[in-house]
Amino acid sequence: MQRRLGDLLVVKKDWPAALGALEKAVALKPDDPEPFASLFCARQQVCDWRAYDAGLERLWADAEKRLATRGTTAVIPFQALTLPWPLPRLLAVARSHCDAWVLQNRLQGLSLEVAHPNTRTRTGRLRVGYLSADFCDHPISHLIHGFFGRHDRERFEIFAYAFGPEDDSPYRRRIIAECEHFVDVAPLSYPDIARRIAADGIHILVDLMGHTGVHRLGAVAMRPAPIQVSFLGMLGTMGASFIDYLITDPIVTPPEFAPAFTEQFVMLPSSYLIAEPEPVAPSVRVSRRALGLPDDGFVYCSFNSAFKIEPGLFDIWMRVLSRVPGSVLWLCSAGRVVEENLRREARARGVAPERLVFAPFVPRPEHVRRHQAAELFLDSLLYNAAATASLSLQAGLPVLTCLGDTFASRVGASLLTAVGLPELIARDKVNYERIAIELARNPEDLRQLRGRLAATIKNSPLFDTPRFVHNLESAYEEMWDNHAAGHSPRPIQVSDDFDQIKAHPLETGPRIRSSADPIRG
Repeated sequence: MQRRLGDLLVVKKDWPAALGALEKAVALKPDDPEPFASLFCARQQVCDWRAYDAGLERLWADAEKRLATRGTTAVIPFQALTLPWPLPRLLAVARSHCDAWVLQNRLQGLSLEVAHPNTRTRTGRLRVGYLSADFCDHPISHLIHGFFGRHDRERFEIFAYAFGPEDDSPYRRRIIAECEHFVDVAPLSYPDIARRIAADGIHILVDLMGHTGVHRLGAVAMRPAPIQVSFLGMLGTMGASFIDYLITDPIVTPPEFAPAFTEQFVMLPSSYLIAEPEPVAPSVRVSRRALGLPDDGFVYCSFNSAFKIEPGLFDIWMRVLSRVPGSVLWLCSAGRVVEENLRREARARGVAPERLVFAPFVPRPEHVRRHQAAELFLDSLLYNAAATASLSLQAGLPVLTCLGDTFASRVGASLLTAVGLPELIARDKVNYERIAIELARNPEDLRQLRGRLAATIKNSPLFDTPRFVHNLESAYEEMWDNHAAGHSPRPIQVSDDFDQIKAHPLETGPRIRSSADPIRG
């Protein structure tokens, strides 16, 4: 009961009450790994690291015990991506959870593997379905809201299956307008979602959630489509027998990573991530003082979620501030508890707490504009910025990252390669710290990087949605041809021939609604 209460309070971000409830849950069941994993995760979200190292050791030991008995780990796969764990461990954690979904469905007699109408043959267009809770004002939709209307309607029929909030944001409205079928499946059970997807005759189901948020993996595990793909939501393997492919690129998943992934790699020619350009108004100048920043001094920023900050990274950041006089670190505010914890940690490292500046939530256009007040974005290390870093690059702000050993820790390198700034990819933590300091001390070097970014950004594949969609469509066709020929899923390497074809225009008319699309009025 206490753990469930704590988890609900975490969703509400009532941190004092949430932490109190979870601490009580651990005290009541000290040997139970489930309450402890929830407590550790909550502490990550508020940057409470006072028992971090001991907590890591316990999470590892608890996972070892569960995996040894083929059980499901208390650590969920998404949380595992934020821990300093190697790829084989991430695979084992993810697989334990997906195997549980398959087993549960089998025990309940819920399987659609042979029920969907499309097996090896088809007539007409390829039917592609996208499944997500994030068709709203959410980072995923910030990236892909212009994606759906750029599909080739002569070759592809596009379905969106939504189970998230109906927020009437411009992102949601655009996705609704540009999908041929927008189906709200939020009220449906897992079996009914799977039956709906199967009844629609989807050839390729693309899951945009992975193990994040309020996913619908129970439905995906029923195999409602003959080909199932993981894209964008999960920065790692799903560990699932029911996911065939992962949309990726050679930087985030080099070939040597393949043994630690259950999916076949679909290697795109540039970054796996697409960032729909958003209006930027550089002519509207912002005041540093109005933003709570000093008029002078170097401004580092990191607008990542607080859970991505961990003690080792914070050590580096504080050493950087110590060696760059007058500098500040500008972070997104995640509430009073987070700010107090981070200021306490700064003080413990010999840095004045006021050198941390917290940016309050503002409407997105204003957030885009305020990037111009910063001089360098410092990426997180274990779990990189994705949508956040792409927005910073689009706003003309250079990003410094460090190449890690997992998908989640190599996203920044993928983005920087796509925009032509590979020198901002540090080879290790020492190099990351050195570059952060040197760029503050050498403004001309930073000015040149900004100039190169401004010159290349319009032509960067990272922000070229038509090119990205064309390449992804090539992958979909290859997936289907391979399936239709009776072969098992295999690795796919997509070549970029976009310049050799004429890009089709963006569909701007009203969406097409079929008679089989009754759910959303």
